[in-house]
Amino acid sequence: MHNTFVWNELMTRDPAAATAFYGALLGWTYDTMATESGADYWVARLGDRPVAGIMDMNGPDFTHLPPHWFSYIEVDDVNARVAKAETAGAKILRPPFEVPDVGRIGILVDPTGAAVGWMTTALPS
Repeated sequence: MHNTFVWNELMTRDPAAATAFYGALLGWTYDTMATESGADYWVARLGDRPVAGIMDMNGPDFTHLPPHWFSYIEVDDVNARVAKAETAGAKILRPPFEVPDVGRIGILVDPTGAAVGWMTTALPS
């Protein structure tokens, strides 16, 4: 559904501790996939349903950030929406980019200073 939150991911420097913690307390299991940077990304599942992601933030892009949960909002056209957001005062941290089998994602900071991801989910093939 457009214009609603659709995904959350934990950005952490200790994915092993995070997967163990949430697995033990929430019953999550994980599928691992490689990112374009070569780092692993864990898709948390509750049964067959994907419920969250866990991302290793040990790279240089993340040295200034503490571990945190990060949210994504589904939009109808991420390219157009990110352009409109910038016009409306958002700072674009990462212009829209493709994530294979996931969709297009853009990362921005809204005029209040809050970071958020906007995404247009890939259609099933």
